[in-house]
Amino acid sequence: MKKVTYILFLLSFFASAQHHSKFVITVDHEKKMLSVYQELTYFNQSADTIKSIILNDWNNAYSDRNSPLGKRFSDEFVRSFHLASDKERGETKNLTIIDESKSLLTWNRPENHPDLVDVTLNNNILPNQKRTFVLSYFLKIPDDKFTRYGFNSQEGMVLKNCFLTPAVYENKSFKKYSNLNIDDVSNAISDIDLQINTNEHQVICDLPLKKKENNSFYFSGKKYSYFNLYIEKNTSFMSFKNVDLDIVTNIEDKKVSDINKAIIVDKVLTYVEANIGKYQKSKITVSQVDYDTNPFYGLNQLPSFISPFPDEFIYELKFLKTFLNNYLKSTLRLDARKDNWIYDAIQIHYMMKYIDEHYPDAKMMGSVAKLKLVKGYRLVSLDFNEQYSYFYMLMARKNLDQPLGDPKNTLIKFNEKIASKYRAGLSFRYLSDYIGEENLKKSISEFVAYAEKNQTDSGKFESIIKNNSLKNTDWFFNTIINSRKIVDYKFDNVTKTTDSVSFTLKNKTDVNVPIPVYGIKNKKVVFKEWIDNPSVDSTYTFKRNNADKIVINYKNIVPEFNQRNNWKSLKPFRLSNRPIKFNLMKDLEDPNYNQVLYVPTLEYNYYDGFIPGLNFHNKTILDRPFTFDVNPSFSTKTKDISGSFSFAVNQFNRNSNLFLIKYGFSGSTFHYAPDAYYQKVNPFVIFRFRDDDLRSNQGRSIVIRQVYVNREPSQFVKNTFEGNYSIFNARFSSSKVEITKAFAYSTDLQLGSQFGKTAASITFRRLFDNSRQVNLRLYGGLFLYNKSESNYFNFALDRPTDYLFDYNYLGRSESTGLFSQQFIEAEGGFKSKLSHPFSNQWITTLNGSFNVWNWVEIYGDLGFLKNKQQDARFVYDSGIRLNLVTDFFELYFPVYSNNGWEVSQPKYSEKIRFIVAFSPKSLIGLFTRKWF
Repeated sequence: MKKVTYILFLLSFFASAQHHSKFVITVDHEKKMLSVYQELTYFNQSADTIKSIILNDWNNAYSDRNSPLGKRFSDEFVRSFHLASDKERGETKNLTIIDESKSLLTWNRPENHPDLVDVTLNNNILPNQKRTFVLSYFLKIPDDKFTRYGFNSQEGMVLKNCFLTPAVYENKSFKKYSNLNIDDVSNAISDIDLQINTNEHQVICDLPLKKKENNSFYFSGKKYSYFNLYIEKNTSFMSFKNVDLDIVTNIEDKKVSDINKAIIVDKVLTYVEANIGKYQKSKITVSQVDYDTNPFYGLNQLPSFISPFPDEFIYELKFLKTFLNNYLKSTLRLDARKDNWIYDAIQIHYMMKYIDEHYPDAKMMGSVAKLKLVKGYRLVSLDFNEQYSYFYMLMARKNLDQPLGDPKNTLIKFNEKIASKYRAGLSFRYLSDYIGEENLKKSISEFVAYAEKNQTDSGKFESIIKNNSLKNTDWFFNTIINSRKIVDYKFDNVTKTTDSVSFTLKNKTDVNVPIPVYGIKNKKVVFKEWIDNPSVDSTYTFKRNNADKIVINYKNIVPEFNQRNNWKSLKPFRLSNRPIKFNLMKDLEDPNYNQVLYVPTLEYNYYDGFIPGLNFHNKTILDRPFTFDVNPSFSTKTKDISGSFSFAVNQFNRNSNLFLIKYGFSGSTFHYAPDAYYQKVNPFVIFRFRDDDLRSNQGRSIVIRQVYVNREPSQFVKNTFEGNYSIFNARFSSSKVEITKAFAYSTDLQLGSQFGKTAASITFRRLFDNSRQVNLRLYGGLFLYNKSESNYFNFALDRPTDYLFDYNYLGRSESTGLFSQQFIEAEGGFKSKLSHPFSNQWITTLNGSFNVWNWVEIYGDLGFLKNKQQDARFVYDSGIRLNLVTDFFELYFPVYSNNGWEVSQPKYSEKIRFIVAFSPKSLIGLFTRKWF
């Protein structure tokens, strides 16, 4: 009897062997606030004596622009959080903590962690001891526009990780992780009892609903690290019952019937249970907010008016991705910051496997692939699952990929959201093909079952993989997971007979991992062989089986850097492995062809008029080692041929701060006056540097070039003709740019037969907490020698002559009229047109602006310029700047300068300056800077 009692006691003890929180929450919708009463029972499951407790308080991350969350928004150029009003921000207020002796405990927020609470205990908590505390606090909920979590315009709320919860205690310390909006909370496992009092709203929660009385909802669940709350005036959720599991979802798709949704939900659940294991809780929510936070990139980027996929297919993938994510995050007791790659690998691997099993013929562009008009495009013909590799390669080719095993908070946004996720799934696909699908499936199921009950890490997963595989897998974890080494093999010394084919492999990156080799006959695989440890000294011989081509990594199983060198034809008299293919506009890289892309172009300047052309290039979506760009065009105004060209070789250095060296040669020819051409030829070398931390927005570069210019004489441009000239130019620039601050500086050296000069500039921008912004720019230039008698090579206050032909002037030689009013911030940077604006000795200027309301700013410029045999002259101007789209569309209205009160002077409209830019590359840069 005593044994039975003891066993029952142990079962009872271990059944509750985690923390417990009992919440009573009252919702104030008008104030966007929650009143929280919380009884927290802390259970010390370690062998250490606990003297203080760390509680996660991630809601308070929204209280300060300079919190880790605010700084991350700034790093990623998210402006809305910094400019938000106090009403839109969140915070945790009036926190009190009382222990079992009714004593009020002291607490503080650790340095640099405003979203953590460090509670000092009056009495230590011994190992296997429990202690109960009573917490009372108010949660001011943030606007959901920042992260999709918070209060919304429909008078509802979506809440996640907003309540005070014990942090994970491991290795004798608490994990101090701040909220960075990357879904990696380190909450300890707790049992939860939850009462929510709300007025005329519906409440949906991950926890099972126990009862509802009037306007109060009661939820309860065991072993939760987090839970979601959805408070809505009119619920958008539907419930689907599947044996023991209640699935509550509001994934949007109005075109899919409820019956079809039920069929899809059951299909996904059956698939996940068969491959990973049964979900052990009785309820799970799968929300649209969850999907929007981590969407299926590619599918979600298509415009709404394009429907290349059936509605049911889109709904199915959205539900599958979100369900897998929520299943894994709520099941695996992993450090979601340190070992996040495991979540991603399992999720993406089984998404790819799902497509293989249920939609093996699906294409990346869906039904568009059936259109004959676009059949020749790689983008259209690509199998659905092949897109994952391209998203990863997009970053690898930019030399911006990061090791999968790196902590999640160190990843740049594109890697965190897309590339690293897809690379993780591809890595599992690689491992599955190598050790066998059943061995990987067994390993994943074992790990999920273990991680559900135990706090664990990637080391445990590695040991399970090794136990279930007869092959060596050290390379997988050492190289594929924990390094950014790239894989790239090519054939060498290929010989063939009627019955066999022999070859050696060249390892271009010295990364030794298993690689598959295929024999292909009429696009069908006739043999496949794995080479476990490729060696440069080994010759491999396989039965040919009538293959007319051998291919490395034919199915793209290995996440290989370059597949263009993987093919070798076995046909006689083949001049090239890849024929040339022409495509209109843009396309993905096709390893089967040498691609030439052509794009109609249309440019404009005052002297050439509209300039239609045809741009031939090889710039696919993935960066390439060698690129060319030839753009012949026709000047409609002069009826002459014009155009530009460039050739460049990119040398990426994988393990160096000097990450890119670009060698290039470019040129252009257009009119610089109504009756005169210029020709410019420009050989150059560019060195680009970066910090070890890829998230740093610090960038440095050195440009060395020789500029050759040939100008025809013009009857319309007087006193500036300097004939042909050649100038050596060396530039260094450094910048660190965020949404709240920016600092940059540059130096410039120019040497020619007529002159030598040097210049430097410093720019500074600061966005203050009151949403006021200051912009400052300091420029200084000095001639080392100057033999020229004209103003052509001189420093300019307001409109440089651009003798290097770097600026996109619409009318570069105009001194009157609309085109003379175009402003480009260079050299002196003045907006007013002053008399004698050139300097042949030295110049220094300071430009500044300050916003007074939204995009309305006041600006001011001042400086000195010195000419030979003249005293230095002080110059200044001021006015109003309409900063509508920075660097793309701006207007400057001069007010007061050396010219006097300009607004009262005749022909004021001719004094207004403007910036208009139509550069697609620059516009794309506004988007990509948030991701790269």
